[in-house]
Amino acid sequence: MSSASLHKYDYDLVCIGSGPAGQRAAIQAAKIGKTVAVIEKRRVVGGACLETGTIPSKTFREAVMAFSTSQVFLKKQALTSSNRPMASQLLSRVQEVIGLEVDVLKDQLLRNDVVMISGNAAFRDAHTLHVVTEVDDIQITSDKFLIATGTIPTPPPGVPSDGTMIVNSDGVLSLTTLPKTLTVVGAGVIGIEYASMFAELGVDVTVVDKRNRPLEFLDYEIVDELIHQMRNKDVVFRLNETVEQLEISHNPHDRAIIRLESGKRLVADLVLYSVGRLGATEALNLKAAGLGTDDRGRLKVNEHFQTSLPHIFAAGDVIGYPSLAATSSEQGRLAACYAFNIPADPMVDHFPIGIYAIPEISMVGKTEQELSKNKVPYETGMARYREIARGAIMGDNTGFFKMLFHRETRNLLGVHAIGTGATELIHIGQAVMGLGGGLDYFLKTVFNYPTLAECYKVSALDAYNKLNH
Repeated sequence: MSSASLHKYDYDLVCIGSGPAGQRAAIQAAKIGKTVAVIEKRRVVGGACLETGTIPSKTFREAVMAFSTSQVFLKKQALTSSNRPMASQLLSRVQEVIGLEVDVLKDQLLRNDVVMISGNAAFRDAHTLHVVTEVDDIQITSDKFLIATGTIPTPPPGVPSDGTMIVNSDGVLSLTTLPKTLTVVGAGVIGIEYASMFAELGVDVTVVDKRNRPLEFLDYEIVDELIHQMRNKDVVFRLNETVEQLEISHNPHDRAIIRLESGKRLVADLVLYSVGRLGATEALNLKAAGLGTDDRGRLKVNEHFQTSLPHIFAAGDVIGYPSLAATSSEQGRLAACYAFNIPADPMVDHFPIGIYAIPEISMVGKTEQELSKNKVPYETGMARYREIARGAIMGDNTGFFKMLFHRETRNLLGVHAIGTGATELIHIGQAVMGLGGGLDYFLKTVFNYPTLAECYKVSALDAYNKLNH
């Protein structure tokens, strides 16, 4: 007999949010025989990840890359094309992919007897939710809850996002036309990704950020190369600048005005405001359950993803760093295991990070600045795509790859890549690191030729030569 029937609850587990964390937690709990429901307020299963975030933006990137590749081909053949893609052409594939993914997720939940409820949920008490659906208001009870509501964009100062001249990251892919000029406020992951995509389409892009460098958590050398390549696409970086106010001018044409604290004034057809995100918890009435959040709407959890109430768990972006779809999925699975006392190893700390800019970036493990700060002796091994046959075949002569090894133990400490296929290439290093391997593994291993994986061999030989000299 399930705990739900023993305690007269409707369900053993209710997941609020059907993104990567909620979906994976629900399936994990269902696999061990628990009664599970998932509540989703959006129009599609999959949450923001599927409707406005990861899947749509990466699908858009593929469309941009296809256009860019065709233009490069025409240029090499001494042909010209003045055809600029329409927004509808670039976004036509997005809805198709979303539809396919929704069908997959629905099928997974249904096959595992997970009940799906479409509506807005709010706590009545620590074990009761009030859910407003399209047709009715219902109350459901549960022994345990997982809050996996994700985040929402921070609102811009001065004026709200209007979907036309000022948009946030959730609305950028609803544009009906491409702008001629774009100002991206915020040089975080989302801002940099979209800035590079629009620049690839020939849009004049300016990036504004209050920090002195974007993506500070990445290897500095990798970021420097990214900035260099984006500047080659005429992207202008205005760093150490803070936006004071956004305005919309209708005279003589509709334009967005960006006023900076330094007194500068920027004008653009479109502003993408991408300065952080807030936990999507305001509507949950957490106070009724006895919970609170930080000033960003995020929930604090322990190592088992429990909030201050042991029966209420939280996972995914709503608990903050690292806020990746992949890690959110694993957090949800682990939360379900911990909730029902299923033995599970904790998530490893060397998870991969992927930045789907153009060019893409990926890393796993430590950066050079981290190792230097902690006084860890290390050596680097470098490989450049222009030295790799596969790089020449793909036409990518700017990408580069490096590994960091401990000078004494020769263990692999970090892998960093920028260029075509970086987010796929990184997983070899992740596996070796997870198994405790290092330089000797790469020296004696043979990789397929010609592949980007050859970067591991070239990089290892470079590090080996440095260590011997």
